[in-house]
Amino acid sequence: MQEDERMVKADGLEDAIIGTGSRMNMPDVLVYSYNKAVKIFMERDGMTHEEAIEWMEFNVVGAWVGETTPIFVHEIPSDQEVDEFLQDLGFEPPINPSNDN
Repeated sequence: MQEDERMVKADGLEDAIIGTGSRMNMPDVLVYSYNKAVKIFMERDGMTHEEAIEWMEFNVVGAWVGETTPIFVHEIPSDQEVDEFLQDLGFEPPINPSNDN
């Protein structure tokens, strides 16, 4: 494995790691829970929820460190439907390209 294919860890967010992710023709990456990372910033650094979100968006999610940049996942609550969850985040419902709709 080459140096540029090694997984990159987000500093201080180890407790927010939920697994690894695979993508076609790209190195695997670490996957983090977005909400757990926000909670870490709030508890560890004394940020408000809004400050932690702003920090996450600009300094963490917005940081590109190459093809092994970690992924931050907004986890779907078990009591919420996928389309409703995506709509709450401002996304359109996903499509399934294998269907003819």
